[in-house]
Amino acid sequence: MSIVNVQDLVKKYPSFELKDVSFSLDSGRITGFIGRNGAGKTTTIKSMLGMIHPDSGTVDYFDKPFPGNEAEIKRRIGYSTGTVSWYPRKKIKDIVAIVKRFYDTWDDGAYRSYLELFELDEMKTPLELSEGMKVKLNLALSLAHRSDVLILDEPTSGLDPFSRNELLKVFKTLRDRGVTVFFSTHIIADIEKCADDIIYISKGRIFAAMPKSEFIQKYSETDESLEDTILRLEGSDLNE
Repeated sequence: MSIVNVQDLVKKYPSFELKDVSFSLDSGRITGFIGRNGAGKTTTIKSMLGMIHPDSGTVDYFDKPFPGNEAEIKRRIGYSTGTVSWYPRKKIKDIVAIVKRFYDTWDDGAYRSYLELFELDEMKTPLELSEGMKVKLNLALSLAHRSDVLILDEPTSGLDPFSRNELLKVFKTLRDRGVTVFFSTHIIADIEKCADDIIYISKGRIFAAMPKSEFIQKYSETDESLEDTILRLEGSDLNE
C-alpha cells in the first residue's frame, strides 16, 4: 500500500531543473533513492518536506495533501540529514528533554527501545560519539515520536564502511518493525545491500522507480552487479 505519493514535481533553478518527478513509497519497505551528486535528490526531498516550494506538482502522505496538513503529517514522519551537529557538548538526555517538547506524540517507551537497539549511552555528549553513533542518535530522535515514515538525506555519507554496514542493518530492523524507510545516496553498494525498491534519478528526471529485483531484471546485463549497471546507465544519455 502506498503511503507517500509524489506527483509531477517541478522546481526550476538557473542551472538546474527538477522535471516532473513522480514516484510512490509503499508501507514497510526500504526505498533507495539513487543518483549522482547534483542529480536532484536533495531538491526532491526538500520539496517533499516543504523546505522549498516546488513550482508545480503534489505530495501526499497517508492519502492527505501535504499543504494544509503539514503539522499532522510531520507528527508521523521522521527526517534526518545525517549526524547530530547541534548541542555538541550537551548530554544526550538533555538534548532529548528539549526535542521531546516539540512533539505531542513523543513516546518515551519508543525512545528507550531505540536507545537500547542502537546501544546509545544518554549520559554521553555528541562530541563523544563516533560518526556512526551520531547518525543513530539522530534516527532515535526522528523515530521516538512514533514515525511511520523515515526520510533520510545521504545518511551514510562520510561514514566508514563498518558504520555504514551497521546502519544498513538498522534500516532492515526498522522495516521489520513496519517503518517505511526512504534514503537518498550516491553509494550504489548501500542500495544493493538493503533496498527493496529503487528510485533512480538522473539530471533532474526519474529514470526508474520499481522493486530492486525488477530493476536488475530489466536493466542489468549478464553477470553485471547493480553498481556496474547504474554506472553503465549513467554513462549513457538517459534523457534523450
